Amino acid sequence: MAHLLLVDDDDDIVELVARFLRAAGHEVRTASTGEEGLRALRAAPLPDLLVLDVDMPILGGPGMAHKMLLHDAGEESIPILLMSAREDLPQIAARMGTRYFLQKPADPERFLEMLDRALRERGAPDSA
Repeated sequence: MAHLLLVDDDDDIVELVARFLRAAGHEVRTASTGEEGLRALRAAPLPDLLVLDVDMPILGGPGMAHKMLLHDAGEESIPILLMSAREDLPQIAARMGTRYFLQKPADPERFLEMLDRALRERGAPDSA
């Protein structure tokens, strides 16, 4: 079981994805804004992986990731899996330095494969 933090401003997506990830055996905390996501990172334990929406009001995914790096309290080592319907998602992911990204709506099997790959490469527990 991995500890995941899901940050997305769409309540329906948060509910659906959190339920899906919990059914896959993961512990999931959620936040609906980048600011809430940063506060959730301050609560122990640090997540093994962050599932992050790109476009959110006020503080979007790239801004949240940048603030994580500035805080430098362990958050900088958390892998980020980006999710967005944006066409330029691969370029955004490259600028953020993450290899893990999925277009919305994401295929559930592909989502779990990407999640498991990110967790394996970090050395965190996965659903296996």
